[in-house]
Amino acid sequence: MAELESVGDEIATVSSLKGDFKRLGLSKGMTVIVHASLRSFGWVCGGPVSVILALEEVLGSEGTLVMPSHSYDVSDPANWENPPVPSAWIERIRNEMPLFHKDLTPTTSMGKIAETFRKQDGVVRSSHPSSSFCARGRHKDYIVQDDKLDFSQNEQSPLGRFYELGGYILLIGVAHEKNTSLHLAEYKADYSGKKIIQEGYPCMENGKRVWKTASDIAYKSDDFPLIGYEYEAGGKVKKGYAGKALCRLINQRDFVDFAVTWMERNRRAADGL
Repeated sequence: MAELESVGDEIATVSSLKGDFKRLGLSKGMTVIVHASLRSFGWVCGGPVSVILALEEVLGSEGTLVMPSHSYDVSDPANWENPPVPSAWIERIRNEMPLFHKDLTPTTSMGKIAETFRKQDGVVRSSHPSSSFCARGRHKDYIVQDDKLDFSQNEQSPLGRFYELGGYILLIGVAHEKNTSLHLAEYKADYSGKKIIQEGYPCMENGKRVWKTASDIAYKSDDFPLIGYEYEAGGKVKKGYAGKALCRLINQRDFVDFAVTWMERNRRAADGL
C-alpha cells in the first residue's frame, strides 16, 4: 500500500499530525481509545502535548478520546511478579499502600502520552484502583462510570461501555500486546481454563482505610499478538503513519467479537479439548 511507504517528515507537529490522523481515517465525532508510544513518532515538537492536541482537534467537540490509565502499583503485592517482593514485606505494603486517588495516582507503564492526558483539564478518570481509564469529550462521563472492584475490565467496565458505543481502537507505534480491548474479549469468551483469582486493594469504607479483596479473571495475554495478526489478515485494519509511527485503526466491536470466537476455538484447542 502506498500509504505505508512514507514515514513522515523529520519533525512532527500538531498540524502535521492532524493531517496524518485524518488520512488514517479519524474524523469529527468519533470515539477512539488510544494506545501509543511517544518514541515511535520520532521527534515531536511539543512532545505528548502535541499528540494529544492533534487527536482532540481531529475528533472535535463531539468526539471522545479515551486512554488506559492503569496503576498496577495499587494492587495486592502478593501477586506482583515483575519484580516480586519478599514475602516478609507483603503485609506491611498492604497496610501502608496509599489509596487510589483519581487526580494524584500516576499511571504505571502506560507511557508519556497517557500520563500527560490523565492530567489535562476536562479529562475524567474511572475509579478502579488498578485498571482505570481516562476520557475527554462527549461520552466521557458515560464511559468512566465504574464503581466496582470485581472483574475490572468486563462488560460493565469502561471497555464494555466503549464497546456499546461502537468506538475505534487506535494503536500508535505499538501492536496488539498493548491492546486492552483483548481483555474485554477474555471476559466475554467461554474457554477452558479460565480462572477466577482474588485481587486486593486499599479502600475507604465508612471513613476507615480497609484492605478489600475482589474477584477477577487471570489474564492470558501471550496469544494477543497472534489474535491481532490473524484479524489483520482479514483486511479490516486501516494502517498508516503519524510522523514515523506505524498506526492501526480498528473497529473495536468487530475486533472484540473476532477475538471472542478465536479464544473459544483456540484456547480450547490448546487445552486439548
